[in-house]
Amino acid sequence: MAKTKTTVKSKKSSGSVKWALPFEKMNYILFGAGILTIIIGYFLLSLGNSTTWDNPISVSVAPVVLVIGYCVLIPYALLYRSKKEEPTAATE
Repeated sequence: MAKTKTTVKSKKSSGSVKWALPFEKMNYILFGAGILTIIIGYFLLSLGNSTTWDNPISVSVAPVVLVIGYCVLIPYALLYRSKKEEPTAATE
């Protein structure tokens, strides 16, 4: 006996689906802090060009600031979610 193949048709919704980013105000603040940290890191990195190439700020401090901006603040800004209290179900 042969098996019959059944197909399921999905209903297309009439109307547009509104899509919004799930970010809140704190996400944008953290993202801005990350961008500002990266800009400061590149500024500190550029200080080595004006004097000598072995400036301790441009050799050791600037890469740490850039890593904090790129690897800590920006990902944290993307993954941050506020802890909202879920409403408790009222017992009747």
